Amino acid sequence: MLKASGFAEDPRLKHGFFTRLGGVSQGPYASMNCGFGSSDAPDRVNENRARAMAQVGLPARALVTARQVHSARACAVDRPWNTQERPELDGMATRSPGLALGVLTADCAPVLFADIKAGVIGAAHAGWRGAKGGILEATIAAMETLGARREQIEAAVGPCIRRDSYEVTEAFRHGFVRDHPCCARFFSAGAQSGRFQFDLAGYVTQRLGEAGLTALSVLAHDTCAEDDLFFSYRRVTLNGGGDYGRQLSTIALSP
Repeated sequence: MLKASGFAEDPRLKHGFFTRLGGVSQGPYASMNCGFGSSDAPDRVNENRARAMAQVGLPARALVTARQVHSARACAVDRPWNTQERPELDGMATRSPGLALGVLTADCAPVLFADIKAGVIGAAHAGWRGAKGGILEATIAAMETLGARREQIEAAVGPCIRRDSYEVTEAFRHGFVRDHPCCARFFSAGAQSGRFQFDLAGYVTQRLGEAGLTALSVLAHDTCAEDDLFFSYRRVTLNGGGDYGRQLSTIALSP
């Protein structure tokens, strides 16, 4: 489990960005796949999620995850959901102690939020589509409905695909730069003509700053390049396709 240095240091806060290590899954899901969206055996996914929760000192039933759909939808949460009732959204906020908000990723950026003074936390699944659409801002807004104050919110951006691994097309770049020319700095020339390398972590960090957050931490890991530590959709695609696991990031307030 990885932690963001300096992020919301308080004994009441439990958080972590988990790697793919330490679970019971096998094959392409080895070993700590926490995603029900994969074709891994559900009992193994449940065991992996329980192991993750044990590392932050909480029972398995404390974990709340959604059906992530790369949206800009976020909501406040006050109780655990069962697997069948998970809503389709990509951001959550809570002020309920003992409730662990979870984000599942395999290249997208997991972002954890905390306003310790207000006792409010949040979590967002921020791929390029969700970040561009406003999921970070929606998650912050959901936290504010629970009493958080924007100037007090700290955020940590977890392991995601990094610029050197993230090749995109000119059309992709144009979609960002057309309306916001300042986004050009998140693209550098790729090895092939008409291709660019996209800095997802940098873009996410800028959006957080533009939203009014000043206390920001970023973990410098590349999920695509670090096969031994992380699952990666892009890596699997480049290697011919197939299913893949998801790593968990979570945040909770002590009960």
